[in-house]
Amino acid sequence: MDLGVRWRMHGDGKSPAPGAVVRPDERLTWPRTVGLGAQHVVAMFGASFVAPVLMGLDPNLAIMMSGVATVIFLLATRGRVPSYLGCSLSFVGVAAVIRADGGTSATVTGAILVVGVVLFLVGLAVQRFGARIIHAAMPPIVTGAVVMLIGFNLAPVTATTYWPQDQWTALLVMLFTGLAVVCLRGFWSRIAIFLGLVFGYLISWIFDLTLGKIHSADASGKVTDHWRLDLSGVSKADWIGLPSFHGPTFQWSAILVALPVVIALVAENAGHVKAVGEMTGDSLDDKLGTAISADGVASVLSTAVGGPPNTTYSENIGVMAATRVYSTAAYWAAACFALLFGVCPKFGAVVAAIPGGVLGGITVILYGMIGLLGAQIWLHGKVDLRNPLNLVPAAAGIIIGVGNVTMKFTDTFSLSGIALGTLVVITGYHALRAFAPAHLKTQQPLLDEGTSSYDKPDEGRAEGSGNP
Repeated sequence: MDLGVRWRMHGDGKSPAPGAVVRPDERLTWPRTVGLGAQHVVAMFGASFVAPVLMGLDPNLAIMMSGVATVIFLLATRGRVPSYLGCSLSFVGVAAVIRADGGTSATVTGAILVVGVVLFLVGLAVQRFGARIIHAAMPPIVTGAVVMLIGFNLAPVTATTYWPQDQWTALLVMLFTGLAVVCLRGFWSRIAIFLGLVFGYLISWIFDLTLGKIHSADASGKVTDHWRLDLSGVSKADWIGLPSFHGPTFQWSAILVALPVVIALVAENAGHVKAVGEMTGDSLDDKLGTAISADGVASVLSTAVGGPPNTTYSENIGVMAATRVYSTAAYWAAACFALLFGVCPKFGAVVAAIPGGVLGGITVILYGMIGLLGAQIWLHGKVDLRNPLNLVPAAAGIIIGVGNVTMKFTDTFSLSGIALGTLVVITGYHALRAFAPAHLKTQQPLLDEGTSSYDKPDEGRAEGSGNP
């Protein structure tokens, strides 16, 4: 059985040709592959530590289970879909609502476990009926808008959490990383994000030595005098230690609060598979259901032991876009690093000590790249934004997603951000299509022409008729 754990060498394994792509079934030399895996871990580490902390869960367990989840995903997709599965930020608001109602960590993980089960069932449905049920609901205009709002929804994290901690370091890191991505050659250009983080560490250390403490917001948001690079947690952390585990409990009220996030998770997975397919040039429709199911299984397993849910990580899409290395070997290396970090609090403390200003400079580039992948999907799908049928739902959904607009239905149930924006784009597009005049609907077929080989139109059928 092919589990996708064999890779052929890309060229000489050292310096891919300019513009070349290292495909999922290829790899560079192992030292370089390990380095790329480390870069993927660094890219996801900040969010994977922040999200569980905000949810009141153990961050070391989150890192460990992200490695387990990534292994499950790579095996399930037979190595065709390069992806890292990390702690989902979509559940941070859900956890806050559940805890405000008196829920415990077990209540939070129990509610999210049910969401994982539902996500798994959705994936099975896609496997049974084909990717057409996703593409029928999410043609290029919808998919591009969802990818865009997922990326740009992360902008406030940079603007309000990371950048204000040290704006000058953030600016220098952004400039250095941008120059590294564009100007460096060979392998060095492929680890530009990692080099940006190392540069940020050094700059923060130098600024601390020469300028002293900075008066700004710290990681908690409190404005104080503090060191930019605080390594005190590293000396206190143990070298080896297991994270804390707990079992889930189930309450209907908490489950109902969490269930709407399924919309965001399906969108994130569909967007990720679509984006990776765009970047590698391969149609991955046949793996969409598997990817969704694997995400669900990984989340069930993680929450069953007290960890947070996992989902495909948009930060790592940005790393792939920057490096053009899609080798799943790098993700296996990343998963191994995560497992080691999960049982080594000291390594976790080192990465967790990355100054906020450094993350600010890095995430400006990464999050922007993610969002603009949505525009790439529009361009490839030849989406006509002059058509109001395309323009209106996409515009509304993106603003809701980026602005984190909230719709409160009851005291315990609301939709916001990615989930609400996705719902508006999907339902808005199809509702408007049902009432739109024929001349608007014939400008674009209902299904994505680039991925709808499962249902080619008959000879003589009017192109763009909208009939599957």
